[in-house]
Amino acid sequence: MTQEEVVRVRLPATRDGEIFGVADQLLGASRIRVMCADGKSRLGRIPGKLKKRMWIRQGDLVIIRPWEFQEGKCDIVHRYTKTESTYLSRRGIIPKSVDIF
Repeated sequence: MTQEEVVRVRLPATRDGEIFGVADQLLGASRIRVMCADGKSRLGRIPGKLKKRMWIRQGDLVIIRPWEFQEGKCDIVHRYTKTESTYLSRRGIIPKSVDIF
């Protein structure tokens, strides 16, 4: 990014280990199969505090935080709207492995 470019949407906090992902398959019981930017497919869990507030559909761009103690699982931290995900795609912020927008 050039000259402190302003991005008006939430980005993954890489120091906390957060990465981009795309909701692949809805499994029920607030669980979602997520294709992550690092190439792995993980079982994503919507935490209770976000369960009613965040409705996720197949193909949505999300921010996930992988679990340290179990490699194949993660927590879903944030969901982008279609407008936000196309904005990030046009800016070239989304990694190519999950850029479907």
